[in-house]
Amino acid sequence: MPETWVREHRRDADRFAEDARSAIETARWAPSVHNTQPWRFGVGDRRISVRGDADRRLEVADPAGREMLISCGAAIFTLGLALRGRGYAPRVRLLPDPDRPQLLAELTLDGPATGTTGEVGRLLEQVGLRSTHRGPFLPVPLPAGLLSLLREEARREGAVLHVVTGDHAVGALAALTQAAEHLERSDPGYDAEMTRWAPEPGSRRSDGVQDGSYPRQDERTEPHFAARGFARGQGWGSVPEAKAASGDLAVGTVALLTTRADGPEDWLRAGQALQRVLLRAQAEGNVSAAFHTQPLEIPELREVVRSRLCGGEHPQMLLRLGVAESERATVRRPADEVTDEDF
Repeated sequence: MPETWVREHRRDADRFAEDARSAIETARWAPSVHNTQPWRFGVGDRRISVRGDADRRLEVADPAGREMLISCGAAIFTLGLALRGRGYAPRVRLLPDPDRPQLLAELTLDGPATGTTGEVGRLLEQVGLRSTHRGPFLPVPLPAGLLSLLREEARREGAVLHVVTGDHAVGALAALTQAAEHLERSDPGYDAEMTRWAPEPGSRRSDGVQDGSYPRQDERTEPHFAARGFARGQGWGSVPEAKAASGDLAVGTVALLTTRADGPEDWLRAGQALQRVLLRAQAEGNVSAAFHTQPLEIPELREVVRSRLCGGEHPQMLLRLGVAESERATVRRPADEVTDEDF
């Protein structure tokens, strides 16, 4: 075997290992339910796999793993975006092996390398800037044309973004969110799950919802979309910001992200679409999202949303879009903690 070929092969392998690590460093900043970060990455020979970490699934709120797979779908999209930013053209296969249900995706880098486009670079810049908002928004309109652009972004990943208009439709979703929050809080198992994923102030954990990332009190708007009770009546959380303290608050634009079918591949695609929408919203107008998955975690209420508010399609995410007064910090596990040698 020629020595030159060996050196070049080793250099290519070293470069791929470095690029794979860089891409995983980026992908770990994808959003996930309760910041559970339910993913693991495996690095092989010009291949990166994404697996679900069932130990991080919300057993009470998400027994089927739907929200876990939406979270992993967001990480898959971010991983592919980061690889394109490094000059690769990844081929993404979702659920490639029926005998290994935890293997959610395989990204193979056997295609020709392509240059970084302006779109890829711009979206990549938003990954570290994007954060989940938990509260009302400033009373300012979204940039003109943004909602049409976000609908197209969702469509590119096989999902539909329905912008909810009309006082009654928005009010119904707000009421369903409040009802779901009450129902979930009445379940002792749900309270234990919240305790697990919302640590006390001063925690040094690199996962979960930290106390600085949610408001101390549920800041009311009209209609009111109930926030998760991460503080659990302990007085934890951040104090209201200036606009919030003055009562100058807005619900924002309410939207439902849906898919035509409702299986594991659809949940992954919904996560990919969600992350594409979030990054584009951040890029085009510093627009953030607040999530309200409570009514979609209770089958009876999710069916009401499906049949009455999104044309029979399956709702995967209920969110509000708007401009936040400031962004809240979040945490992620180190890349080494979520990376394995592939097999």
